Amino acid sequence: MGTKPMTTIFKRAPMLAAALLSLILSAFVALPAVSQQTEISPEHLALARKYVDLTDTGGLYEASVVQAGINTYKQLLPQNPEIAEPLNTAIETVISTYKGKKGELFDQFARVYALSFTQEELQQIVDFYSTPTGIKLAKSNAAMSGTMTRIMDVFSSNLNTEFFARVRAELKAKGIDT
Repeated sequence: MGTKPMTTIFKRAPMLAAALLSLILSAFVALPAVSQQTEISPEHLALARKYVDLTDTGGLYEASVVQAGINTYKQLLPQNPEIAEPLNTAIETVISTYKGKKGELFDQFARVYALSFTQEELQQIVDFYSTPTGIKLAKSNAAMSGTMTRIMDVFSSNLNTEFFARVRAELKAKGIDT
C-alpha cells in the first residue's frame, strides 16, 4: 500500500471517528425513548421496584450523595483553605436536601428491570431475594463488589504489564526492537 492511500485514510480518520461517535450516541439516545414508550403494568413495575428495594443493602443513593459531597469538598477546599468550616456546613445543608429522594432514582432502576424481565421472572427474583439465602446474597454483594473491584484492578494492572511485555517479545522475535 502506497503513502497516498494512507494519507487519505489519516485525513478522513477524524470524519470517520465523528460519524462513528454520532452513530453510537444516537443509539444510546434512542434507548431511553424506546423504553419510555413501552407500557408496563403497575404490578410489573411494583415487582421490579420491590427487587430494587430488596437489593439496596449498601445504601447506593445515600453513598452517592455523600461521595458527591466529598468530591465537592476536595475540589473547593484546595482553592480556598480558609473556608473549611462554611464549606462543611454548606455541604451538609445540600446533602440534607437529597434525603428522601432516592425513590425517583429507584423508580428508574425498577423500570429498567421491568423492561428486562417479565412479571413472572421478577416474581421469582423477588421470591428468591426474600429468602434467607437471597437476603444474605444481597447484603454480601456490596462488600464482595469492593473486593471484586480490587481483584479486577490488580488483574488488569498485571494483564497490561504482561500483555505489553509479550507484544514486545513477539516484535523482538521478528527482529523489531521497541
